Amino acid sequence: MPRRRTSSSSSSTAPSAPSAPSTPRNRTPQPVRVRRRSFGDFVKAFLAFLVLLVLVVGVPLALATQIGWPLPDGAPSLDWLQREITVQTFLHILTVIVWFAWAQFTACVLVEVKAALSGVGVPGRVPGSGPSQLLARQLVAALLLVGATAASLTPGLSQLGQSLEGNQKPSVAAAQQTPGLFAQQQEQAAATAGALAEQAGQAGQAAARADGGSSAAHGDTKYYRIQPPEGRHHDSLWEVAERHLGDGRRYKEIFELNKDRVQPDGSRLSEASLIRPGWIMEMPGDARGGELVEMPDEAPNVSEQVRQHISDYARTGDHAQGGGGAQGGDAQVSLPEQRPAPTPANPVTPATPVPGTGQEHATPAAGQAERSFGLPEALLTAPLLAAGLLGALGRRRRQAMWQSALGAVGGRRGMEPPTPTGDAQDVQDALLVGADPEGVRLLDRSLRGLAASLAAESRPLPVVYAAWMSGNGDLHLQLAQPAGKPPTPWQQGQDQTFWMLARADAERYEDAETAAPYPGLVSLGTMDDSRLLLNLEAVPGIVSLGGAEADRAAVFASVAAELATNGWSDRMTITLVGFGDDLTPLAPNRIRHLDGFEDLFETMSAETRQRRGALGAAGHDSVLTGRTGPAQHTRWAPHLVLLAAQPSDDDALRLAELAADAGRLGIGYLVGTEGTDLPGAAWEMEITDEGRLLAPLLGLELDAQLLPAAQRRAVVELFTDADPGSGPEGGPGRPADAPPFLVDISEQGRPAVYARLVGSYEIIGLDAPDGERSALLHEALALLLLHREGVHPRVLSSALWPRGVTADVRDALLERLRIWLGTDPDGTPRLATDATGRLTLAKSVVSDLDVLRSLYYEATQGRGVGSRQVRGRLLTDALVLVRGPLLADRPEGRYRWLTHEIVDAQLPLLVADTGLALSEFHLEKNRAEKAIEALNAALRTAPADERLWHELLRATHTTGDPDRLRALAADLVDRSGARGLPPRTEALLDELLPTWREGVSAAG
Repeated sequence: MPRRRTSSSSSSTAPSAPSAPSTPRNRTPQPVRVRRRSFGDFVKAFLAFLVLLVLVVGVPLALATQIGWPLPDGAPSLDWLQREITVQTFLHILTVIVWFAWAQFTACVLVEVKAALSGVGVPGRVPGSGPSQLLARQLVAALLLVGATAASLTPGLSQLGQSLEGNQKPSVAAAQQTPGLFAQQQEQAAATAGALAEQAGQAGQAAARADGGSSAAHGDTKYYRIQPPEGRHHDSLWEVAERHLGDGRRYKEIFELNKDRVQPDGSRLSEASLIRPGWIMEMPGDARGGELVEMPDEAPNVSEQVRQHISDYARTGDHAQGGGGAQGGDAQVSLPEQRPAPTPANPVTPATPVPGTGQEHATPAAGQAERSFGLPEALLTAPLLAAGLLGALGRRRRQAMWQSALGAVGGRRGMEPPTPTGDAQDVQDALLVGADPEGVRLLDRSLRGLAASLAAESRPLPVVYAAWMSGNGDLHLQLAQPAGKPPTPWQQGQDQTFWMLARADAERYEDAETAAPYPGLVSLGTMDDSRLLLNLEAVPGIVSLGGAEADRAAVFASVAAELATNGWSDRMTITLVGFGDDLTPLAPNRIRHLDGFEDLFETMSAETRQRRGALGAAGHDSVLTGRTGPAQHTRWAPHLVLLAAQPSDDDALRLAELAADAGRLGIGYLVGTEGTDLPGAAWEMEITDEGRLLAPLLGLELDAQLLPAAQRRAVVELFTDADPGSGPEGGPGRPADAPPFLVDISEQGRPAVYARLVGSYEIIGLDAPDGERSALLHEALALLLLHREGVHPRVLSSALWPRGVTADVRDALLERLRIWLGTDPDGTPRLATDATGRLTLAKSVVSDLDVLRSLYYEATQGRGVGSRQVRGRLLTDALVLVRGPLLADRPEGRYRWLTHEIVDAQLPLLVADTGLALSEFHLEKNRAEKAIEALNAALRTAPADERLWHELLRATHTTGDPDRLRALAADLVDRSGARGLPPRTEALLDELLPTWREGVSAAG
């Protein structure tokens, strides 16, 4: 919409003088749902009146009539020090204290009443008042809630308590420093802005015609004056556009018309989400809405000073056309500026994949055909969430194996996790394809490195509202306000509220011994190939999420799952209210579930008080200052609350009050809504049916990160199946300890292709492939051999090409692999595809790991159970197969997919169990030397297994050679280093060699 220009090009920058406050004039009803006054409100107001009457009037009357004046009648003298201290003396002292408390509370009441009636915003702080002023504020708010002045209270209950803590900056300064995307401090800005609105609303008209009546000459140009808060709701460009242009999305037109123009208070509009009462907005020509669209010549009820403001503002139009804001460009969307991505020397894809978006693990050229594989897209496009879930799942499976090995779970000693099927298998494959562990590692190191650098310079951590992982791999932090020059290698971003770290610099970061500075960051989605992580714990209030219930649940589940498993947090608490009880298995030490709001309010009220007290005792103004410097050991872990269902009106007000100081305390609130306004909501978002996450006032339109119900159930199934207490593993018809693939170990079962994986990688039965493709073919075969249940083609391609590859390159490799493996004598191909589309190997293709598992199984649960001779032979053959760690000579930079596997933990446990079983076999016949030989062979592959050392001590003890036992004890002590021996090992040595400590002391 073209702007109507005035005849003057000069601009006025002087702020207008203050004037007496007045009530705003008539305005068109806004789409704000103001709750009707209920009978309970009147009861609360009446009770508040009684309490105020008793405390303000009743207390002094009671003191004056019942006790009298407690102070002495004359001047003090030295004789007072020699007088006897009586009960009356104590009563007088207590009376003086009560008088002082009454005076302080009365002052708080007067301050709060004045602020409420004048509408000046956040009231002044009475020194030392603390809880007294908070009580006075609540009583005054309850009393005025049913009156006409309730709308002029301080900007909502979301501000309760903030001024008491002394951590708020002046509102005007805070508003001017707010960053582009998250001009979020609407509550703080509106507090001071209320005064500006009243200033504009009370002005005179005398100067309106002084400069030639330029406004009159252009009376067809329409203007709107931003209104002060009404019903605890603040005006916004979205609502202005919705009321007067018929479409909230046209707020951008209003922003473009008014960007960088000088307002009556001297400031400028630089962000679409940051407007203040009293500001003037020029409107598009088709704006409608009666007197709210100010036209000085056609609105006789407009005051003279408002006419002057509009007249002055109209003259800034030409100036604004060429003016540039601090940030330039379309500042209402604060995406970080993108650098051109470096062109790789030998690209494997037509376009550079986007790190952090999952595309580096996809095959982009396949397009729609890739979706036919059936993997859930929600997890394929959530690389950080997938990496967190995959890492947590691996840790859970390793824990289950160790507990089984140590006998912590009775009757279960298997080392193979159950093979997932159906949806769980699809989800596991999607996690393998979509995960970006490298991105998680770089994000974690970059943030910790920043914290360490700032601590070394004795600088505090800046408040960060969001992190952007951009398309070329750079990391951008969006700060709440400018924080000076960033430490090296960080650089200044597009403006002073952005700090940027190039991916090349991030890759040079080492692990830093410091607390995670921003553990509350969580992925919300992508916009223009950049991934947004919102720092929930830094939000100054509540984040609300609207939309359909199922869509909200998908967002909540994604947020909860990533917070519970992410790799850039040390520890945190996630409280799920009214939903998500099935998510607890993801991280039982992080997630807790509450049934309803009352439980939440009781829990969070106590924690809020505790955190405020702890911060005060530690001398910190926020959790960020507690995470660096001398007190960083306290960590100040965040507590993030996810409330899926919208609370009632009363509960919403209580929650708003509770969350008023949340950002300073490291507590975040994400609350679901059903389309109604939520008191105290600092940031408002909505999820659409199409999976778009919208926050118009923040300039956000994201492709949302979701975890739909079906995928959520499948993820939870993976974790519960990995739980060591979930029951015996194995499918129907297979014993609990049976490996997923058993080899015929008889002479008739000789394989056609035999691969040695335990130790150096060798293949017997196949010709060496073409040298150019040999490494890829060997790696692909190793992956298939470690997954006899089948490998999804996309899992294979993401493992071999972590940065992505086109479908034709992948298919060409699979064809070469089929040709290389060949067919069995009956013509059956050795590489096939099963009914689910997964790649499987024929039984004629075997690895030494398959043989090792089969030998141990046959010795302990098969033929060896009934025959001692067979058991000894099988266990000896199994231990002979062990030549070192898995794939010992693998080239650097390849086989990175092994980080997702648990075979590195399975192999040492299997070797240790084999060595223990063979040792027991020999000790039954008192062959101690043979037992020691078997245990030493196992220790070469599993040197950290405490069970092997214990058995070695016992076997050595049976030789009757104390010097040999003493030497072994000294070797154990030397290996343990500064950590010392484990308690159980010390106890065993005390039993077998009571004098072992003397030998250690002598050696030391």
